[in-house]
Amino acid sequence: MLEFLPALPRSIVAFVIVLGILVFVHEFGHYLAARWRKVHVETFSIGFGKALFSWVDGRGTAWKLCWVPLGGYVKLHGQERPEDVSDEVRASWLPGLTFHEKSVGSRAIIVAAGPLANFALAIVLFFALYASFGRPVTQPIVGEVVAESPAAHAGLIAGDRITAIDSTPIKHFEELQRIVLASPGKPLVLHILREDSPRDVPVTPEQIADSKGKPAGRLGIRGGGLIFEPMSIPAAMLAGVTQTWDITAQTLDGVWGMISHRRSGDDLGGPLRIAQMSGEVASLGFASLVSFIALLSVNLGLINLFPIPVLDGGHLMFFLAEAMRGKPLPPRAQEYGFRAGFALLIGLFVFATWNDLSHIGLFRWVAALIG
Repeated sequence: MLEFLPALPRSIVAFVIVLGILVFVHEFGHYLAARWRKVHVETFSIGFGKALFSWVDGRGTAWKLCWVPLGGYVKLHGQERPEDVSDEVRASWLPGLTFHEKSVGSRAIIVAAGPLANFALAIVLFFALYASFGRPVTQPIVGEVVAESPAAHAGLIAGDRITAIDSTPIKHFEELQRIVLASPGKPLVLHILREDSPRDVPVTPEQIADSKGKPAGRLGIRGGGLIFEPMSIPAAMLAGVTQTWDITAQTLDGVWGMISHRRSGDDLGGPLRIAQMSGEVASLGFASLVSFIALLSVNLGLINLFPIPVLDGGHLMFFLAEAMRGKPLPPRAQEYGFRAGFALLIGLFVFATWNDLSHIGLFRWVAALIG
């Protein structure tokens, strides 16, 4: 898909498509929840800046597509606090349709609906992929052997098919990984087929530390031979939910790993890296692009739930405080919270962009140019 385009235009087009889908679904979640809780939606915008085209529907909502495709927003009627607007603006509010007069529960539902829509999109996309193409699994075939690894010393070579470990049959490469990870320093016997000839290969996985610092086994091989296993509709739906849950858990573990210094902050990427990856994935085909969108949708939903003021999670945090106190937090406290959240997001954006520029080799190029 889009493989007919050169690398740079392909990345730009793919990035706009990917981001547009994610933002639309996120904002549409807010829109549907607002309609459900009887809050009038004044504006639904994809992108920022001047509108390329717009229209107003029968309910008075202005739908816009703007020329800067780096996000979007839903403008709710009466979203501002009454004390923050003029008498003229307050007089224009429609009774019963403003956001601020709804209960804290209704406001929380509207805010949380955006991230939840992203999780729902991921489930639907994974389900559609599994139901249409099947579940991708890696065959237990050695694709590559790492030099000086236990596998290399044991004599494994690319193309070996691992049929069992000790007395446990192996059908997928993931099953092999689970056994090896749980067996650091433990002698194992791999039953393999090499050119249709069965062999037994003794090997002892070396002990390493996993992402949580716990002992884990390492064999030193990479899998090869991706296949798609057909799935029934119910199984595909369950697999979609499971895959979304697994990605959520892995993302949270990765974020905690950066906070606790178990993982490098260099893994944090921003818009430039997403754009680059969008172009690369788009060149691999439609299924790969859909899977990538589902992955990013989980990440977008999860990030927006972080308790950082300015993000949806920050608003939910304020709503929780309001529910516990019986009244909203003081305006000054909310203002300071939003300022701190905005500063944090700007800092993360700058850091992620720096990582992106380093990743694409800009600084190495500049250093070579100067040198």
